[in-house]
Amino acid sequence: MTFKYNNVYINEVSTITGPKEGEGPLSKFFDKSYSEYYMGSDTWEQAEIKMNTENIDLLLNKSNKSKKDVDIFISGDLLNQIVASSYAASTLNIPYMGIYSACATSTEGIIIASNMIEGGLINNSVVNVSSHNNASEKQFRYPVEYGGPKPVTQTFTVTGSASALISNKKSNIKVESATLGKCIDSGVKNVFDMGSVMAIAAADTIDKHLKDTKREIGYYDLILTGDLGMYGKNLLKDVLKDEYGYDTRNVDDSACMIYDINKQSVYAGGSGPACIALVTYSYILNLMRQGKLNRVLMVATGALMNPTMVNQKLSIPSIAHAVSLEVIS
Repeated sequence: MTFKYNNVYINEVSTITGPKEGEGPLSKFFDKSYSEYYMGSDTWEQAEIKMNTENIDLLLNKSNKSKKDVDIFISGDLLNQIVASSYAASTLNIPYMGIYSACATSTEGIIIASNMIEGGLINNSVVNVSSHNNASEKQFRYPVEYGGPKPVTQTFTVTGSASALISNKKSNIKVESATLGKCIDSGVKNVFDMGSVMAIAAADTIDKHLKDTKREIGYYDLILTGDLGMYGKNLLKDVLKDEYGYDTRNVDDSACMIYDINKQSVYAGGSGPACIALVTYSYILNLMRQGKLNRVLMVATGALMNPTMVNQKLSIPSIAHAVSLEVIS
């Protein structure tokens, strides 16, 4: 399902990260980076809540808006019952929609906001996502204190919060269209290889978007997935080439950008809902505003993993949603 928008724009963005992201190759593009994971809080979960509340205030300050100017706050994260988003929402006094598509949550939020704006139901929305490495590792795998070994296909959950003000007020970055993905089960059961879980969903959504919009893959200067990691990105390119016949020279993955994989000990790259949003809202939008990129397809990918179901030896479903961003004069 693909939607076309005539009146939806990204007005402003804000980004806050943890220490490893602040030491990475994109560090200068982030608004703020913390030097330690607790961020002055008592727990990692409370640190993630703090990132969200600070980041929303930062976004509103950059936008010269107050909380009462925002029609709806849309947010999601990786924690059980999306508590990092909900606790942040409780401080805002803004109508709130909590959402979850794992690491595809960022584009799901943009699509929901864009449909409401295009339909004339609201004028603007703050769309937010977050993740915290230590909090998510404790929940989905093992507490980091265990120091358990991990295979090379594992990705490193990004610590960060990324927010965007989506509006009907014209700016130079337009949300041009979007494609909702289908939930796909590729049969992969390995919780340490999320790239293989999600690559098939990413390929399906990219193909669907291009066919629905009647575009060649080269229409986009960049098709940015996230967060497949090195091995998932290579698998995606193979699938797009071998099964769909696409030239994949303009396909890249945010998980391979946010860290220096060879120097930072992050296994196959980054992951988490904040990964693609941090890369897009900082580095990619900067390139678009400089005129170095004009059309970007943002394809966030999510592994819909539940530890209970994994322990029951079931395979892991996945999802990918795509949002087309274009520079306008």
